[in-house]
Amino acid sequence: MNYKYIIVGGGIAGTTAAEAIRTADKTGSLAIISDEQYRLYSRIMLSKPNFFLEKIPFENVWLKKEEWYSANNVAFMPGKKAVALDTSVRTITLDDGNVLTYEKLLLAPGGAARKFPGPGGDKGGIFVIRSLDDAKGIIAKTKTAKKAIVIGGGFVSFEMCEMLRMAGVDVTLLLREKIFWEILLDETSGQIIEDALIKGGVKILREAEVAEFLGDASITGAKLKDGTLLECDMAIVGIGIVMNLDWIKSAGIETNRGIIANEYLETSAKDVWVAGDTAEFNDLILGERVQLGNWVNAQMQGRTAGNAMTGKHEAFRLVSFYTTQGFETAIAFAGDVRVDKERVVITRGSHELKSYSRLITWNGRIIGATLINRTQDLAPISKLIEKGVIITGKEEQIKNPAFNLSELLK
Repeated sequence: MNYKYIIVGGGIAGTTAAEAIRTADKTGSLAIISDEQYRLYSRIMLSKPNFFLEKIPFENVWLKKEEWYSANNVAFMPGKKAVALDTSVRTITLDDGNVLTYEKLLLAPGGAARKFPGPGGDKGGIFVIRSLDDAKGIIAKTKTAKKAIVIGGGFVSFEMCEMLRMAGVDVTLLLREKIFWEILLDETSGQIIEDALIKGGVKILREAEVAEFLGDASITGAKLKDGTLLECDMAIVGIGIVMNLDWIKSAGIETNRGIIANEYLETSAKDVWVAGDTAEFNDLILGERVQLGNWVNAQMQGRTAGNAMTGKHEAFRLVSFYTTQGFETAIAFAGDVRVDKERVVITRGSHELKSYSRLITWNGRIIGATLINRTQDLAPISKLIEKGVIITGKEEQIKNPAFNLSELLK
């Protein structure tokens, strides 16, 4: 089959790109290849405890009706995987052997949740949370689970701990590090989050790792690397995502951790773009190459790439952010939150106040921030990052948690 446009990935990045294409080109043949069986649904919903506890109607998860694809002349191919790409003749090979040709190609395959790699990892009762099928399994198991362990310190683990406690399940959180999300947060941030978890009834084991899961067909417990035995009938693993880029790399497209792209989301191959979690792109706002994994970023990149495929050449510009709330605690990230020896961190608030933010600065400007119970700072910080405002000499003002950051925009 020959198509003018092919999109690999049926998630928010790919579907938003299809919408942008159809706005500019009503008739050009267009196909979406999705490795999931489902039309577009909300992955944001998959982080909401009330969805898992079925307090929100399941139908709310769908973002597109089945008729949308046919009404917009989109050939939707669910349950299909792209396994090979030849950019010289512009062909995509699917796992069923079909070969499709394209004029313009968007790569938006996303990632898959990293599964527990040790012994017993294939037993029943062990879940990751990335897809709708994952969510269905967790919804069903939560109804009967008594004791659960959650592995990993991050947004997914935090949200799943709250959901399980709301369901009345006994929860133990296992952190490989000394503090919650040590790779991205400092001790004060981690302590505030841990305090909230503990107050909510979550038991935390730090510097702890599962050696193997015990049981027959389904888990009955976990053995830790220090020999500790934990009883559990459910486990949720939140240890990051993996990306299968081998077939893309084999096509000669430049990759690193993700698929390398410029500020226009163009890859190293002609007429091939990338959007979403796999895009490792030149960020004009931060002045560096970054890779981001969140919903808004994927949606906006899909729009930029879709427009580009129809001839609208515009650079991608967005201050990425992510927020979550649970255990009466609000957590937010904005921009690039990585800290290295070249970056200076300005803190606001304290553990005692249970209100604390870290502004990551580089060359006299803010490039990222982590916020605990300070969501009022998110909007001005995002603007400061976007505008590249120089804050040199104002560090002491910024450290005062009562100082209104919006003043820096004047």
